[in-house]
Amino acid sequence: MTTLASGDLDAEVPARSRLHEIGAMAGAVAVFRDNLASLHQREAELKCTNLHFAAALDNMAHGLAMFDGNEQLVVANARLCGAAGLPPGSLRPGMTFREVLAVSSAAGHFPDKSLDDVYAERRNTIAPVEPLSFEEIRGDRVIAFTSRPMSGGGCVLTVEDITERRKAEARIAHMAHHDSLTGLPNRVLFRERIEEALVRARRGQGFALFCLDLDRFKGVNDTLGHLVGDALLRAVTARLCKELRETDTVARLGGDEFAILQSAVDQPAAATALAQRLVDALGAPYEVDGHRVVVGASIGVALAPGDADDGDELLKSADLALYRAKADGRGAYRFFEPEMDARIQARRLLELDLRHALAAQEFELHYQPLIDPRTRRPTGFEALLRWCHPERGLVPPAEFIPLAEEIGLIVPIGEWVLRRACAEATTWPEDLKIAVNLSATQFRAGCALATTVSEAFRISGLAPDRLDLEVTEGVMLTDSDETLATLHRLRAMGVSISMDDFGTGYSSLSYLSRFPFDRIKIDRSFVRGLAEGREDCAAIVRAVVGLCGSLGMAITAEGVETEEQLHHLTVEGCTEVQGYFFSRPVPASDVQRLLGQLLVDSPAILVSAPTPALCHVTAV
Repeated sequence: MTTLASGDLDAEVPARSRLHEIGAMAGAVAVFRDNLASLHQREAELKCTNLHFAAALDNMAHGLAMFDGNEQLVVANARLCGAAGLPPGSLRPGMTFREVLAVSSAAGHFPDKSLDDVYAERRNTIAPVEPLSFEEIRGDRVIAFTSRPMSGGGCVLTVEDITERRKAEARIAHMAHHDSLTGLPNRVLFRERIEEALVRARRGQGFALFCLDLDRFKGVNDTLGHLVGDALLRAVTARLCKELRETDTVARLGGDEFAILQSAVDQPAAATALAQRLVDALGAPYEVDGHRVVVGASIGVALAPGDADDGDELLKSADLALYRAKADGRGAYRFFEPEMDARIQARRLLELDLRHALAAQEFELHYQPLIDPRTRRPTGFEALLRWCHPERGLVPPAEFIPLAEEIGLIVPIGEWVLRRACAEATTWPEDLKIAVNLSATQFRAGCALATTVSEAFRISGLAPDRLDLEVTEGVMLTDSDETLATLHRLRAMGVSISMDDFGTGYSSLSYLSRFPFDRIKIDRSFVRGLAEGREDCAAIVRAVVGLCGSLGMAITAEGVETEEQLHHLTVEGCTEVQGYFFSRPVPASDVQRLLGQLLVDSPAILVSAPTPALCHVTAV
């Protein structure tokens, strides 16, 4: 025992089997040694656990504090002060909750409040009945607190800086409700604003809804590229915002479509004034990335609650008014009128019928003769499309051709026209040509158009030099390089190419130099002016005849309806005319009869006229 008392715990102990004091003492020493070994092991395990616990606390992403039932801080990790926006080392175990609040107050987190008030408000934080979570704005940071009760009193409090998370959430929410290019509200947010405005409208606070499209924007994208187009949209956004008040809302719905909510009681006067300002502002030239760009705006306006008290119906009404503004020439605004809905419904029905017509073979071709003005003998026919609707009767081409172009049906319809016209022309005398009109939409097909023409020749057996394809000036405005390539492909096949309605659109002499047309068709408006004695029309006809004669191009004059018009055109040197004076368009079944009539009625020579260099005149 003396040896043990001196600290030598490994001293040899007598046998414990002896049944006297020494044996009992030896047994006690053995038990002591066993207990001491276990204590050392538990101490080592506890030390290791504490090290792990401390490492875990100090490496937590959150701040952590543990308060006991006496409101004393018993545990605080290294992240606690930073997460709570407090000076490093300012929180230490042993501090009371009130002292912790005093440190926070000194850091400026509870302005205009006394420590007693703060303590009274926050005391439940460290004595929660159930888990408690809340957030605080501390300066430019957002701090989240979560307090969980412990058995026996006190709590575990976690503190997290969630500023970046809230910023990310705000960015996501903004992206979900705003256009990424312009920063304007998108369709989703605009729809919410409409519903809010409708609630106010039911209390008498009326408003106007504008639907706005940019005119000629596609041309900017196609010719200058999408980067310039995007810059233009941002410039348009700036002009829109400049014309609006803070109480108004402008949104980008997609592409070049914008919408505006104008809150005003004095409607429609306020909407009229704003619409006119927008048309003027957006129509002024833009300087975009070194390019001078001119676009305009077409605007449709609907008033709430008068035109509609439902968001979808109100948008529909404004869109119908926009459609009317475009139809009336663009660069204008129109207010919704009830009959617009009836017209658009009629248009939808016409579209459905038009799609059915091609499959049901409701189309047919009528033919109008092309005439040599000196002999009055036919030189060919122009194929004109007609639609005989089973219920509507004969639908005018002016009603369905623009619609067919808009919805993309003009391409399959045009293919049918080419095949049918070539096939029916093979039944005529071989010296008669067939003229077929092509739309700008068909030219966008590129090589496919040349393939369609070639296939029409193969199926019908028509000689290529008997086909004359007529194009408008609008064709030359779109994808000019590809258009010229397509025109040259057709010319290489032996087909003649004519420019139709020359002088009515974007007439440019550069077209005549870029592509050698076989003939030019003078528009009927100039022919009509000849009979009225208009010197300007006579001068234009004379100039075009002389110019095209010098370029080796023939000329065709449309719309001849009187003997006087025919005489003027013959004297000027035209060699071919077309119009009601000779015949209206007739069905294919009447062509042979018409040919016989024209051949019988035509004398050998009627008018002596100077012979121009390759001059040719036709009329639709």
